[in-house]
Amino acid sequence: MIVENKYVRFDWAVKRMLRDKANFGVLEGLITVLLGQKVTITAILESEGNAEQEDDKFNRVDVKAVNAEGEIILVEVQLTRQLYYLERILYGVAKTLTEHIKLGNLYNEVKKVYHVSIVYFDLGRGADYLYHGQTRFIGVHTHDELQVSTKEENVIHMKTPAQVFPEYFIIRVNEFNAVAKTPLEEWLDYLKNGHIKEDTQTPGLSEAREKLQVMTMTPSERVAYDRHLDAIMVQEDVLTTAKIEGRAEGREEGRAEGRAEGRAEGETKANMSNARKMKAKGFSIEDIADITGLSPQDIEAL
Repeated sequence: MIVENKYVRFDWAVKRMLRDKANFGVLEGLITVLLGQKVTITAILESEGNAEQEDDKFNRVDVKAVNAEGEIILVEVQLTRQLYYLERILYGVAKTLTEHIKLGNLYNEVKKVYHVSIVYFDLGRGADYLYHGQTRFIGVHTHDELQVSTKEENVIHMKTPAQVFPEYFIIRVNEFNAVAKTPLEEWLDYLKNGHIKEDTQTPGLSEAREKLQVMTMTPSERVAYDRHLDAIMVQEDVLTTAKIEGRAEGREEGRAEGRAEGRAEGETKANMSNARKMKAKGFSIEDIADITGLSPQDIEAL
């Protein structure tokens, strides 16, 4: 049996409720189901922070964990559309690699990194809700996979590039439309729809049933959560309006360039319009910027 409208949305929970170490079991369960290995969360990071210098790019990773081998798992939850998303993923992984090896260390100190993106926006084209990528070196003519010898504790080992290079998972939440039968599908059902089976045995979801019930929120938490849901509706309206206006102008132009410009202009107009509405309703400049993608300066000028 599934209980409807009972649990807090995951994107809200990971930013607020799951930052408490006592609730780490929920997130650890999700990562364990996805990777098939036990992990331990080491940090919940600020989504817009972690920049060492003012000109450093934002590191939007939300969760950092490690497995039994000391390999690093980064989990990022992204609600709104983001330009150059693949480049940002690469940057976050590269930065993590350099942060975890000190000058003078041997290269065998480099740890493999897994990057998990949980995205709630339309990320390109693709029919699946889960995509996985890793680096492999395949013979152009022989089609075999390259293995490289390494020496550890006076013993020669053979490693494939996949054992060393980063591994990427992209979960496109909005593309999940299946009936939840497997542990991963149960998690996707919660990520998208807020559904959790009463008799679930899936790692993390039993903890979520206990800790993420809307009815247990304080009045102030419930007000903030309701504002978040309103913001989600505004965001969806922005995207829908942008697509409609973009398609209309694109058809009028009749050219690929016209379609692209139409979509961009339509999205900008929709963002500005909705930013005014949110500002009038008392949304913070930070929340409006996060939802619409407009700069704080543009929002303040409205």
